[in-house]
Amino acid sequence: MYPLFGENFQVTAATTYPPTNSNENFFPTSTRPRLLVVDDQATNIQVLYQILSSDYQVLMATSGAQALALCASKQPDLVLLDLVMPEMDGYQVCQRLKADTATRDIPVIFITAQTDESAEEKGFDLGAVDFISKPINPRIVRARVKTHLMLKAQSDLLRSWAYLDGLTGVHNRRFFDERVAAEMGRAIRNQTALSLVMLDVDFFKRFNDHYGHQAGDDCLRRVAKTLKNSLMRAGDHIARYGGEEFVCLLPDTNFTGAMQLAETIRRDVISLQIEHAQSSVAPFVTVSLGVGCKPEKIHGSANSLISLADTQLYKAKEHGRHRIFGAELTE
Repeated sequence: MYPLFGENFQVTAATTYPPTNSNENFFPTSTRPRLLVVDDQATNIQVLYQILSSDYQVLMATSGAQALALCASKQPDLVLLDLVMPEMDGYQVCQRLKADTATRDIPVIFITAQTDESAEEKGFDLGAVDFISKPINPRIVRARVKTHLMLKAQSDLLRSWAYLDGLTGVHNRRFFDERVAAEMGRAIRNQTALSLVMLDVDFFKRFNDHYGHQAGDDCLRRVAKTLKNSLMRAGDHIARYGGEEFVCLLPDTNFTGAMQLAETIRRDVISLQIEHAQSSVAPFVTVSLGVGCKPEKIHGSANSLISLADTQLYKAKEHGRHRIFGAELTE
């Protein structure tokens, strides 16, 4: 176990403490829930760490800016947020979290010494789920953290069902439409690249007509599984865009990287060797791919990126299929 805080201990935004005791009865996942404790006073963080670290992973932030950055990059399951902090107080942090589609579903519990009902009302109006009063009572903290983590786990499960394609098991169009808007906003703010790979199974109608719809469904499932295996990073996403069309959303990926991934996908799909006697380009199932990229310094929009990838996909199909066309946004 990590030793207790000494006098030379310093809290940093990247400080993480691995848990030591099992909590699997409460949270049936491969990793324990991740908490973010936000307080400008290290002694207050120490108290919460000692209460919670045996059951949870604990991240720490000493400012609102650090908290927002960690929520965006680490996606904690719950935030314990001090209300009174310099520069950016807890209200402002909560408001920013709830305004971002990528972090709005993270529950926030305010930690405060204030007993004013109007302060609690304001916090709830901004999206907080609970208040814990100082001085800290360990049993109350553990009970409320456990309760809100269980509620979040249930909510996440229901939300995941709403965002999944029932046939292939990958994300659906609804998920993609929301995620691409969020990722574009983040890419513009951070001046990072964002790429999109749109692909279509070649001559899929002929495949269905020849082999039957059950075989067609199995084909789409196998292609979707191959796409998932081709994506190497947790931040990358694949969705079924419609029919036999899929899309891969690639944050922090430049044009070269997206084209390389597209080529990997093209090779991986034909290597499945799914027989396709009615194809005009190969004896097996193939895909055509269009790549669109928003470079680091370009603003663009989600719609313009989708339109660009779709145009490139059309070119790939127009020039014989089973190939890749790509381009970058210029404004």
